[in-house]
Amino acid sequence: MSTFGALRRQLDDAAETFAGSPGALSEILTGMVDDVDRALGERLEIFPVCHHSPASAVAMARRLRDKQPQVIYLEMCEDLRPLLDELRTCKLPVALQAFATELDGFPESWGPLSVVAPITEASAEYQAIAYALDTPGVELVLVDRSSDHVFQWHPREEPGKPAEEAALHGDAVGVEIGDLRPRFAELEEHLLHHGKVRHWSEWWDQYVEQPLSGADYDTYRQVMVLIGGLFRRLRPHDAAKLDRDEDRERHMWTRMREHLAATGADPERCLYVCGAFHAASRVEEFGLDAARTDFDISPRTATKWLYGLIPSSHSAIEAQFGLAPGSVSIAAATYDKAVTRGGVKPYALKGQQKGKRPGTKPPAAPVVVADQLSEFLSKPPERDPLDEAELLGWCVDIVRLARRNGYLSSTADAIAVYETSILLAGMRGRARPTPYDFQDAAVTCIEKDTVPGRRDVRRLCEILLGGDRIGEVGYQSMPPLAQDVFERLAPLGYDMRKRAVHRVLLDLNADPELEPCSHLLWVLRRLMPEHAVRPIMGSRRLGERSVQESWDVALGHHQRALIELGYEGVTVEQVLEQRLRRGVWEPKATAADALQAVEEAILFLGGRRFTDELGARAVELLAAERSVDDAPDVLRRVRRLLAHYRATEPALPEWCERFVTTGYAQYCTLLPTAFVAEDVGVRQVAAMLGFLSSMESLALSLGCDRAQLELAVRQSHPETPGKIALLWAAQFQLGVLTIGELRERCAELLANPLVVPSFPQYLSGFVQALEAAPVLTPFVVEVISGAFARLPDGVLLPWLPTLIQTLREEAPELVPVLIREAGRTFPATLSAVDTWVPPWSGPSGPGGAEGMAATGAGAAGGPVAELLAAHPAATDALAALLGCEGAWKSLTPAGTTPGHDASGGSPEVAALVARHPAAVDAVAALL
Repeated sequence: MSTFGALRRQLDDAAETFAGSPGALSEILTGMVDDVDRALGERLEIFPVCHHSPASAVAMARRLRDKQPQVIYLEMCEDLRPLLDELRTCKLPVALQAFATELDGFPESWGPLSVVAPITEASAEYQAIAYALDTPGVELVLVDRSSDHVFQWHPREEPGKPAEEAALHGDAVGVEIGDLRPRFAELEEHLLHHGKVRHWSEWWDQYVEQPLSGADYDTYRQVMVLIGGLFRRLRPHDAAKLDRDEDRERHMWTRMREHLAATGADPERCLYVCGAFHAASRVEEFGLDAARTDFDISPRTATKWLYGLIPSSHSAIEAQFGLAPGSVSIAAATYDKAVTRGGVKPYALKGQQKGKRPGTKPPAAPVVVADQLSEFLSKPPERDPLDEAELLGWCVDIVRLARRNGYLSSTADAIAVYETSILLAGMRGRARPTPYDFQDAAVTCIEKDTVPGRRDVRRLCEILLGGDRIGEVGYQSMPPLAQDVFERLAPLGYDMRKRAVHRVLLDLNADPELEPCSHLLWVLRRLMPEHAVRPIMGSRRLGERSVQESWDVALGHHQRALIELGYEGVTVEQVLEQRLRRGVWEPKATAADALQAVEEAILFLGGRRFTDELGARAVELLAAERSVDDAPDVLRRVRRLLAHYRATEPALPEWCERFVTTGYAQYCTLLPTAFVAEDVGVRQVAAMLGFLSSMESLALSLGCDRAQLELAVRQSHPETPGKIALLWAAQFQLGVLTIGELRERCAELLANPLVVPSFPQYLSGFVQALEAAPVLTPFVVEVISGAFARLPDGVLLPWLPTLIQTLREEAPELVPVLIREAGRTFPATLSAVDTWVPPWSGPSGPGGAEGMAATGAGAAGGPVAELLAAHPAATDALAALLGCEGAWKSLTPAGTTPGHDASGGSPEVAALVARHPAAVDAVAALL
């Protein structure tokens, strides 16, 4: 006769009474009992657990001390076994991690792959690990699928959704040991409603954790399997999820049978630790005596997996596995109380505990299964007496904590919280207030309607009941890269054990030996999250060297990121080199990305070999590009790199020369299309012209032909105002248009009322044309001033916001150039404004018709021309070397400007040259 035959008949009769016939309800109820009977009748003892359950941890500690098993089979990824020995040097909670960036057999969009298995002190798995590792002769075998199989069996859409709150785990796929939660939404809603609780964590604590925390082992095991069978039978039909769960169960039973066959271990001295859901398994492979099936474990892919320990926290576990905030902290507090109250001696790894580890005793006799379920289900739960000392301590401490955080709480609030906690517990059918009742009472009595500080009362209650414990990985368990980082930061006095932000001050002139530390901090700044290493003072750019630096270093808060760097290399410099090389060879990489990689390689790595490799890749990418979206970025970066090499190297690298010639030909080819393309903005075209103009002399010296640019400009026929202005600027740069002609065209635009509303776009084009033709800066100031002078207020006032918005959006970095030019052009004092005459007004000024024509024709004028005319020897020698013939033109009085004499000389310049003749003599001697 079955052990649970009487209970099965009772449930069958109850189903017939309530449902009217022994149908589906009877099948579910009796099936649950069958699951218990089957699990407990197995020769290999099955220990069902729930994820981070205090009741499971307490029951595990008791059972291990009684049974003293020699082999423990644990539901955890089998390839994580070597990491368990490293737990001795860590402060829990931490997570075992498998990490992979080089994928094989998985979609590239999944990378990087990450699997984590968090471990806390209040968990049954930690008790099993501590017992097995510290007890001689005990073997711990992980039997769940490998990390590779986690993703092999995962649906091909996405491996996991990122959990923004789980900062310590990121978007890793969590491996839950003993996940026990109803997958039937209606059932969970029904349980929460009738249990008068807010969320599943509170229901589980009230109706499972508390009754089982003091129960004997037989009762605990039977109830857990019963709950696992219930949730398994009431889950919705999800074929894919069920298949994965059953494949895991087949995998675990297969591995256990293989191990027993290979070692000859006695099943009576073994213990199988798994989730209660899997304990109620109904797969054909269940049990040691099951017949052999055709289930075969597929081989792993060629993906290269790396393993390590990362810090975890209660909040990270809650966010990753969908638990209520604070539930893991409350579970830890419940575990500590159960250990103290029940006299349990938990196991702990040596190095993580103080005092002597509890001794062992001879193993207990085999368990004889007896029906404990009938009594447990038939009698009401024992009502816990009110623990007044505990509740009073909570109330006093929460008031003290609230006052520290800005709340105006007092002794009266402590009394109110105490009475309200008892009231809420009574309304919910509980004699003893739970931490959740106390939390609700504190929020009601203390917080009221305002939160004066950063933390609300609910968060203060979580801190009071244990807080968000954050684990720490020991130095010996870190990868070589992390150890190398801490060793290299040792001269700064940085303590890796501190989680607080550490302020570091470096005076590189007084302490030049700290230069390597500064370099390391800048590399970490490039590789790690934003707030891990943050510069307060100092910079690292081409052509700059910081004399003093100040840093906020918070590597303790970002241990996970530092440890994951160790999966990529041995030093941070090696990791950076790999990332830069991988970045420029990605399919979506652009020439701008490659130039950025070159710049970072110069700043952080040094050496010519790697920078030349990246530079050659930049040339390839630029030649292959068919769009000009990144032209502004390319122009800015190549200018910076050319300036750096000209200042530090005797000659430009070969790749720089090829980049200039390739870019010149590429942009000349794309220029006509870019002028008319609707998806190409004015900024991109201006950057192309800026590249062609600023690199023209170098490109021509390297063999390019200027006719390419002339033909490209002639073939360009833009239609939008901004691009038309750019074309005019390009034509002026090539000598096709003069300043006078540009001035006339702008005057025609301002005289046309239909064009005036769009004139700001013309101005924006002229402003952005300064990238290619900075000599137009005075002309742009003249055009803007002329517009302000000519337009009436009725047109100017509505037009002005459009102008400001256009310049802000399209040319913000060039507006300061105009402001500086305007500062040189306009008078400096208010009194001078009345007598000031604009230089472009009047026939004799440089802006007049004659002056403009003369300037456009190439006539000489201004201080530079006067200096050259007064000292023609250097210019004549240069002309002779170049084979140029020409005659000097005299400076007529009509071109004389204030401060210059009629002979064409400038007294100030002449005096300057007379005082310092060495410069002119040196130039003449060279030529």
